[in-house]
Amino acid sequence: MTGHRPPVKIVIAAHKPYRMPADPMYLPLHVGAEGKLDPDGKELDIGFRKDNTGDNISELNPSFCELTGLYWAWKNLDARYVGLVHYRRHFTMKRRGSKWDRVLTYRELRPYLGRIKVFTPVKRRYYIETLYSHYAHTHYASHLDETRRIIAEKYPSCLGSCDQVFRRTSGYMFNMMIMEKELFDEYCTWLFDILFELKRRIGDDQELSVFQGRFYGRVSEIIFNVWICEQLRCGRFRKEEMMELPLIHMEKVNWWKKGSAFLKAKFIGRKYEGSF
Repeated sequence: MTGHRPPVKIVIAAHKPYRMPADPMYLPLHVGAEGKLDPDGKELDIGFRKDNTGDNISELNPSFCELTGLYWAWKNLDARYVGLVHYRRHFTMKRRGSKWDRVLTYRELRPYLGRIKVFTPVKRRYYIETLYSHYAHTHYASHLDETRRIIAEKYPSCLGSCDQVFRRTSGYMFNMMIMEKELFDEYCTWLFDILFELKRRIGDDQELSVFQGRFYGRVSEIIFNVWICEQLRCGRFRKEEMMELPLIHMEKVNWWKKGSAFLKAKFIGRKYEGSF
């Protein structure tokens, strides 16, 4: 990669046209672009960079979700800090104002660069569930069980962190982060090594619904916490070098439906079959 190296580049994973922040640190990316056609049978163009360019895994998007954008950023971007957000979910540092006025800007982030190495979402708290039990109730525990076996085989030093994270009742979710590029590269190397092995062992379970089939992207949400826990344990970075950022949901969240589904999953075993 040549030319000027920008200080921050944050990919915005999107699968449809959507309003995007004007700040140049953001790069809207059409995830899952491979094989998508418009009504005229031509290659679909939603006006964004596509994740089927360069080194990519765009064809895995149906099961890897926004991780095809994470992989593309890893392989094709060069900046001091690299991150991932979603078209309808952004970081913020503001408490007031319209949603679009509150989206994180480079000017707001700049004072923390160099001092903070890893930016994460504010932890999501489940209170009456552990990360493992919540996944087991809403999805399928076998995915996490096999992931744990892979970690034990490939990264045995991380097994203690894995078990610790599985027992926690809160975690950094949504596969959103901004990290120093060196750490970002280390994380992606670790993550995709595990997920590609998981895919080799499990494949794409044809018995699962389309929604439940996106489990690689969901497993990664949990093991991101494993990686963070392990880096803190071994001193790769310190807690003081991390910063949690609040999130803005650009579309209304149906909290009643979400809460109801959460309780049904926990108490009567009804799996999630849609977003909220």
